[in-house]
Amino acid sequence: MEAQSATQPRLVVGLGNPGIEYAFTPHNFGFLLVDELAQRASARVSLRECQAQTGRARFGDQLLLLAKPETYMNLSGLAVRELLRKYGWQPRDLLVVCDDLDLPLGTIRIRERGSAGTHNGLRSIAGALGSDDYPRMRLGIGVDHPLGDVARFVLTPWKKSLLPSVEQVLQRAGDAVELMLREGLPKAMSLFNAPPR
Repeated sequence: MEAQSATQPRLVVGLGNPGIEYAFTPHNFGFLLVDELAQRASARVSLRECQAQTGRARFGDQLLLLAKPETYMNLSGLAVRELLRKYGWQPRDLLVVCDDLDLPLGTIRIRERGSAGTHNGLRSIAGALGSDDYPRMRLGIGVDHPLGDVARFVLTPWKKSLLPSVEQVLQRAGDAVELMLREGLPKAMSLFNAPPR
């Protein structure tokens, strides 16, 4: 795969859980964005390698490897580490996409590095790579009312009333990834990290 700038991703890993029962849940926002990117590039994420489903997607003159780990969320780092090793890439070549309960639905937060916080998928990746120094995109899933059972919320399919907002987030997040490929990560951060209108 062609060389790309250090501020542009070569590998986009969406975090989530395999299985149809989890497909449209908040915790699978990362998987949904990988599907969105694949659709934009008329690509398929169906090859099994390194404990993940992968596919190659071309955007202009840039080629991305898209991946959805099949290890379940809490062991996501195993697939990420294997993919980076297989292709000889560094953590800086990676973009991890995940949900974030602490951000309101509609919020996109892109960072070049940072702590995993309470997100088990990010914790797994940091442990597998021995570093938090990799780019990530967090997609807010927070709602404006208290949650009694957080685990149940993140693993239950989105309510129909929220689906238009979810689709808007996926469209904006897809635009952000395409901007990263054209102009780099800092540019995408400057335009997409603002609070949603």
